[in-house]
Amino acid sequence: MKILSKILVFAGLLLSGLSVSAQSKNINYLLKQLHNPQDKKVMVAAHRGDWRNAPENSLRAFELAIDMGVDIIEVDLNISKDGHVIIMHDNTIDRTTDGKGKPSDYTLAELKKFHLKNGLGRLSSHTIPTLKEVMLLAKDRVLVNLDKSYPYYNEAYKILKETNTLQQALFKTDARYDEVLKRYGSILDNIVFMPVVDLDKPDAKTIIETYQEKINPVAFELIFHKDTSSLLTNNQFIKANGSKIWINALWASLNGGHYDDLAVEEDNTKDSWDWLIAHGATILQTDRPKEMLLYLKKKKLHK
Repeated sequence: MKILSKILVFAGLLLSGLSVSAQSKNINYLLKQLHNPQDKKVMVAAHRGDWRNAPENSLRAFELAIDMGVDIIEVDLNISKDGHVIIMHDNTIDRTTDGKGKPSDYTLAELKKFHLKNGLGRLSSHTIPTLKEVMLLAKDRVLVNLDKSYPYYNEAYKILKETNTLQQALFKTDARYDEVLKRYGSILDNIVFMPVVDLDKPDAKTIIETYQEKINPVAFELIFHKDTSSLLTNNQFIKANGSKIWINALWASLNGGHYDDLAVEEDNTKDSWDWLIAHGATILQTDRPKEMLLYLKKKKLHK
């Protein structure tokens, strides 16, 4: 029995080691892909996790998205009264929990007493996660897009350093380079950074060129209400200068009408996901991660 017990323990340690090795291999693959603008495979970012099967921005929603095989999970940062960075999209907790008011009205301990609502507005057993909890869940498994993070860069940076996940997280903002440098110059060279650029603005190309000249971001998130910008057909310089192109497939106002539901509900990928990829996207943020992954694998555009 003792020999059998030792064998089982050894087997468990071996499997555990293989699991850790596989996770490390996965994150190394994702980091290599993220930092290679010439890679033609498309990375999938799950918006607020798999919110169709778990409450948005819950640990369960993120776990489901990771298990599904997405490359990036998107999280929304906010802060508690006592300075803890939490995950909450809205300025208040009213819509997504059984509480009322701003996150900053409550300490973390008080926020943890509220429960998240599912997509039907019914209460679940899930509670509001912290950024630290999310990063520990994501560690060595998936990349993390830090949306609504601009006010909390310093706090987030500290958490990422503490959890040894700094390389996995994308900091983002629609602020201009000079403003970001002034506010966060002390950490700007140490973070993975992605500016958000509105292509409907006349100086969009100048914003991109300035960023690439100064710090060469890992990617640019391009948003556009109209699909008439010349930067949608003449954006090869972005990749040539070392940055990937991220486009949101979420809803029509972010992508000129080439959105997720057109692909899924109307079975029209030609004017949605195909169109976005044809116009330079190698990272797509989606509300339909399962369907997008199947589509990309069929086209041999995802591992």
